[in-house]
Amino acid sequence: MFGLGFGEIVLILAIALVVVGPKKLPEIAKGLGKAYGEFRKYMNEFKDAVNVGIDEVEKPKPSPAQKVYEEHYKDTVKDEPADVDAEPVKAEPAKEEPAKAEEKKQDA
Repeated sequence: MFGLGFGEIVLILAIALVVVGPKKLPEIAKGLGKAYGEFRKYMNEFKDAVNVGIDEVEKPKPSPAQKVYEEHYKDTVKDEPADVDAEPVKAEPAKEEPAKAEEKKQDA
């Protein structure tokens, strides 16, 4: 918990028993337990508030142009890609222009 071993905790409890007395020790322990529980509750609320603040900062607000774009193209964007069973297109060699083809024949 706080880096205390079992022996150290027993020593602290023994000193508290001598100082406070056996009648009031349960009441004090109960009060300390409630205080610790409230402290943890407030710390968790604080952490949640900080995390919510961080989440709001990380999300940039869309610009007006982005809003218009998303509104205009909302029907065209699909979440999942379409399954396509088409065969790949084979590239054909480029055809030469007729004038260049005649020049090659004459050179040969």
